[in-house]
Amino acid sequence: MAKTTEAAFPLVDVTAENVDQTWFFCLQSRRKAEGYRRKLAWLKQRFDDGMRIKMLGGGGRGFVEYIPGEFAWRSIEAAGFMVIHCIWVVGQSKGRGGGKQLLEACIEDARRAGLNGVAMVASERTWLVGKRFLLEQGFEPVDTAPPAFTLLAKSFSDATPPRFTGDWEDKAARFGSGLTLIRSDQCPYIEDAAALMHRCAADHGLESREVTLNSAAEVRQKSPSAYGVFNAVLDGELFSYHWLTERDFTKRLAERNAA
Repeated sequence: MAKTTEAAFPLVDVTAENVDQTWFFCLQSRRKAEGYRRKLAWLKQRFDDGMRIKMLGGGGRGFVEYIPGEFAWRSIEAAGFMVIHCIWVVGQSKGRGGGKQLLEACIEDARRAGLNGVAMVASERTWLVGKRFLLEQGFEPVDTAPPAFTLLAKSFSDATPPRFTGDWEDKAARFGSGLTLIRSDQCPYIEDAAALMHRCAADHGLESREVTLNSAAEVRQKSPSAYGVFNAVLDGELFSYHWLTERDFTKRLAERNAA
């Protein structure tokens, strides 16, 4: 099979001034959905913190979202680094260099801002980017966290690299008995994920509640996993850090009860 030709896509900058017209890529076909509305409100509060979103234009489908490390909604310490929350290229745009182009745009912004580098949390088990892509672009692993997280960074200086906040078990234990969803509005898909988890808990006779994280500082202080913005804790132990289907929820619960 012939290799897909790389294309230089025009980039669309999403800003506080144009976000109501450009939107922000995810859930654009469901702009009345609660998750979309919550993400939009969240995003409008982040632009003053230096949040940037760039989308592929010219028929491309993809985006990158990033923010200075002091304000990153991941459970990391990354002052002086730009932190990528998400980078995603979909459909026929995949394999045409769009992801690399978006990443390079972020790196260039970080250099212009005089930062020490760019960092991102990767995982092979969630919708987060896999570390292979970042390794191919010159990033290096700088920390790991259970069960499958790697923090990667591309440094411009000899500054101390970012690190995970840690203390995962202690943080989970603070939420006590029952099922607790620790969530934010950083990802518009969290709303559906949370609703499904509540339904699954009810089906299994479990009490459930939500704790909403309202700042990047709260993510660092309270998140029981490196992902930060969505976690499920059952009886003081991490149950999941990503969306579960009803089948996956039941399987995970059975495995936990059998342990």
